[in-house]
Amino acid sequence: MESVLDSLSTYGYIILFLYSLGGGMVAILAAGILAYGGKMDLHTSIFIAFVANAIGDSLLFYMSRYNKEQMKPFLKNQKRKLALSQILMKRHGDKIIFLQKFVYGIKTLIPIGIGMTKYPVVKFNILNVISAFIWSVSLGYLGFSAGKTLTKFSVYFTDYPWIPPLIIASLLGAIWYYFKFATRKKNRD
Repeated sequence: MESVLDSLSTYGYIILFLYSLGGGMVAILAAGILAYGGKMDLHTSIFIAFVANAIGDSLLFYMSRYNKEQMKPFLKNQKRKLALSQILMKRHGDKIIFLQKFVYGIKTLIPIGIGMTKYPVVKFNILNVISAFIWSVSLGYLGFSAGKTLTKFSVYFTDYPWIPPLIIASLLGAIWYYFKFATRKKNRD
């Protein structure tokens, strides 16, 4: 276990950057927890996650804006979720750029969907940077404060190691069920 923590503290910032390009919610939370344990620096982790997340969403936006035809084969199986992202954009407007950072499953599709519309590039980039900053700071500090709680529960989880996978499976199942429900075809009988 100690060697895993040592390698995480050594390569953690690189992993955090790469993972945050595509979302990185779990990575910034883990970095906050590791920062509580003294294995990573919290402010450096927040900065790295902020920069990577802002770059990642901007890249998705630009790829879908200027390479629509090349993106279509990759989006063939995601048509319903992409339509959901465009409906959310129409319903919630600019707020969806902020909200998508915190919603697992659509955080990569929202910038792609917005890029396919005529949404202003400058406005997207400004809102994206502000949202990435709020996202990284809030989740970084949440992970840091969760580190204290998790250290208290770590003794309990050592006695019952089946509980954390059960919690994670339940969360992933709930997210999967939501998207299955939200993107289902409606009967038009």
